[in-house]
Amino acid sequence: MPHATAPPATGHRPRWWTELPLIAVVYALYSVGRLLVRGDVSTAVDHGLAILRFEQALYLNAEHPLNRLFTSTPAIGIPADFAYASLHYVVTPAVLVWLFRRRSTAYRAARVWLMNSTLLGLVGFTLMPTCPPRLLDAGHGFVDTMAQYSAYGWWGEGASAPRGLSGMTNQYAAMPSLHVGWSLWCGILLWRHGRHPLIRAAGIAYPLITTIVVMGTANHYFLDAVAGAAVMGLGALLVKPVIRFADGVKARLAGVLPGGLTGGRKQGGASTAAVSIPATVSPDVATVPPDVSAGCKTSTGERIPGQRTTSADPPGTAVGGPAARDAADADASDDAPAAAR
Repeated sequence: MPHATAPPATGHRPRWWTELPLIAVVYALYSVGRLLVRGDVSTAVDHGLAILRFEQALYLNAEHPLNRLFTSTPAIGIPADFAYASLHYVVTPAVLVWLFRRRSTAYRAARVWLMNSTLLGLVGFTLMPTCPPRLLDAGHGFVDTMAQYSAYGWWGEGASAPRGLSGMTNQYAAMPSLHVGWSLWCGILLWRHGRHPLIRAAGIAYPLITTIVVMGTANHYFLDAVAGAAVMGLGALLVKPVIRFADGVKARLAGVLPGGLTGGRKQGGASTAAVSIPATVSPDVATVPPDVSAGCKTSTGERIPGQRTTSADPPGTAVGGPAARDAADADASDDAPAAAR
């Protein structure tokens, strides 16, 4: 999915103090929405049984053998329950932080990709509440490993949530599997941007192990995992349109907000702009000093405050003052020598 992780053409490096609240708000909206769209239990059970029958018709019944292996072998089942209950909360943020710090050019597209897919998953939970295999009637052959090994972890018998908080999560949000979707997101980014062979190997192993874990612990059907991968693919296709839309909104806001595009500073409620001064002045234009007197006259011996006088001038002969003008007039009279004129 090259378009999902391609760096944006324009923009500056994201700042953590803006990224962190944004991610927190999106995840909070997802969590609250997931909790609110519980749906009818009987409808969720019907959807779960329909998926199970469809898989059996296609000979895709991998959940039963894996679940028997996990329930009969605690050395496999217990670590699998720990992985299911914790890794998506640890690995996904870790990859996001790693991209932010080490691969900043790919970070924005990756973040948008993750958010798109997560919100699409919420749409799936709303339209198709699905009972996971572990909550089906025991006659269907599944054992809830989360309940079987609950004494070894922090989760309770009702869900992978902390003990006593199972009522705070939607146990019928199984379709699509975002455990698989998020792990696929991590795997692709580790493969594309990891430089060490072990990092790239982890990018391959992590989504595969996650898919096996969600089926072996009876938390998801195989088709849930397929739907999780499909949601990530659709989220990747929406990355560029979403970024273009976000940039367009920012541009409009910059044009509306004060000082958004002018670059001027606000002074006294008005925006100041730089005044262009010509670099050269035509030699044909004489420079005329400004008239600072504004029509005011001074008496003999009085000078304008701040006006300079030379050390050789007698009192009252300020430069440009009345005494100086009288002397100049005398020099220019007909009685003055020609040299003086």
